[in-house]
Amino acid sequence: MEQIGRNVGPAERRSWSRSLEVLGQDLADAGLGQVEMLVEYQLPLTSKRVDVVLAGVDPRTSGDSYVVVELKQWSYAESYEGSDTLVAVEHARGLRLHPGVQVEQYCEYLTDFLGILAEERNPVRGAAYLHNASDRDISDLFDRRATEQSRIFTKQRRGQFLDYLRTHLAPASGAGAADRFLTSSVRPSRHLLRYAAQELKDRSHFTLLDQQRVAYELVLHAVERARSADRKSVVIVSGGPGSGKSVIALSVLGELARQNRSVMHATGSRSFTQTLRKYAGKGSTRLKSLFGYFNSFMSADRNGLDVLICDEAHRIRETSVNRFTPKASRAEARSQIDELIAAARVPVFLLDQHQVVKPGELGNVEVISSYAKQLNLDVEVVSLHSQFRCGGSEAYERWVVDLLGLDDGEPSVWAGDGRVDLRLAESPEEMEAFLAHKQAVGVTARMSAGYCWPWSDPRPDDSLVPDVQVGGWARPWNVKSERSVGDAPGSAFWATDPDGFGQVGCVYTAQGFEYTWSGVIIGPDLVARDGRLVTRRDESKDPAFRSRKSVSDTEADLLIRNTYKVLLTRGMQGTIVYSTDSETRDYLASLIKVIRPVETVYEVADEGGVD
Repeated sequence: MEQIGRNVGPAERRSWSRSLEVLGQDLADAGLGQVEMLVEYQLPLTSKRVDVVLAGVDPRTSGDSYVVVELKQWSYAESYEGSDTLVAVEHARGLRLHPGVQVEQYCEYLTDFLGILAEERNPVRGAAYLHNASDRDISDLFDRRATEQSRIFTKQRRGQFLDYLRTHLAPASGAGAADRFLTSSVRPSRHLLRYAAQELKDRSHFTLLDQQRVAYELVLHAVERARSADRKSVVIVSGGPGSGKSVIALSVLGELARQNRSVMHATGSRSFTQTLRKYAGKGSTRLKSLFGYFNSFMSADRNGLDVLICDEAHRIRETSVNRFTPKASRAEARSQIDELIAAARVPVFLLDQHQVVKPGELGNVEVISSYAKQLNLDVEVVSLHSQFRCGGSEAYERWVVDLLGLDDGEPSVWAGDGRVDLRLAESPEEMEAFLAHKQAVGVTARMSAGYCWPWSDPRPDDSLVPDVQVGGWARPWNVKSERSVGDAPGSAFWATDPDGFGQVGCVYTAQGFEYTWSGVIIGPDLVARDGRLVTRRDESKDPAFRSRKSVSDTEADLLIRNTYKVLLTRGMQGTIVYSTDSETRDYLASLIKVIRPVETVYEVADEGGVD
């Protein structure tokens, strides 16, 4: 039996104890005492946990059989405004996902990721067990049609629950099935880019879990409400790197496009938008036109769109004016937030405020919420706490935030959590050799660095200048422009084109993307002194930092720290770090106790993707 998560309070432990005691007694009464209970099973490559997976023998086929059980202590719940996916629970803050939908998504996710389940037909069943509730007190929940992966049982239906368990589990030892489940090979996540075209043209290839699905359903619900009640509303989805923001964005875009709603996707990143146009809009000029920029809506019709999906919304700027804006338009410029909110009946903002890395970027929950409320608009905020990058390790993301002094945290020793592989390199040569080996065996790997070296234009012979120099080692930055230079891809495709390996990416080309292994060179703009990390803006070569009048030292300090937060959280499986400063290398070595995670078996070579 797996252990319940460490950071659980006494009340939650008592609650768990009662629920597990009920389920354990039910198994015993059903004659299934030998069935294995995998408690708080962590879904592969995420930080999400399933309450219980029952592992045993199928009484009909004698093969392995698995039943996912979502335990709820709810006594009363009702549908939210007639929705069959969102519910309001008595004495609980905020909306909840319908428990049948929740357990169904867990089953689908497990089928997608565990090799042992991939080739089986109906390999895993699912049930939500509301063992404190009577039918009449959750009657709305039965309105949704149940499937083999979304059955609902109450205390009133305990007899049916026991029969259900006997149907799928035999009175025999489940130890073998449990071992095979726990040691199963794991297929890599289905990256956004690989299936983006199908996502828009056919059906979703992504499984949205818990708050991801809540965010998705809230947007669809807001669209219906805006149409029927003529009421404009704003949805804000906040989450860290790898929490699935862009998967939500593309899923919403695909569904609304299929419904023939007027919808667009916008970002403030040229690399991000160009990559989505290339992959998501592959073969379709119409699909490519769905992807635009934040500054594309200066003169847009008010409420001309049903939905505007603002991805990477932390990159929203004060205004959309730039050096290409006609003089007449500059005088009439509004705030960019106002333009984006005005453009659609339901503007959707997906953001991570710790990814603000450029002067003038101001997108965060407070700023957007405050502006929307000034306009008397409804505002819905969904926080994504799960992690689908960095091996699904929330602990690693928290460690990085604390290391960099964000959110007032204190640095701590990283002893590993078995989910993500963190290493230190003694030299850039060692880092590159390590990553080259990963790349050679079919795993995506990239090197990135702080903006501490000049960035030259290509030479006349169409070769790149090796600007990033550390001792005798030197490599070029990624290409500046969108066109390729020699074998090196244009800037928008550095993270996703295999030929991007060999150039060093900066934060502006790495942000929004992911790769299996990330190499990070910490430059002299972030060094350890007297037991803490301090920033040195004068070491930055970013042109945006030149003027202290436009960018204060305090703002520059935060932007540099956020830059390394982005770079250190690009790796799906692992990160290897090198600092150009010897004192900083010693400091990092004192904080990183190298414990390797259990090796995960990947069946398919990983490919680069986006958040």
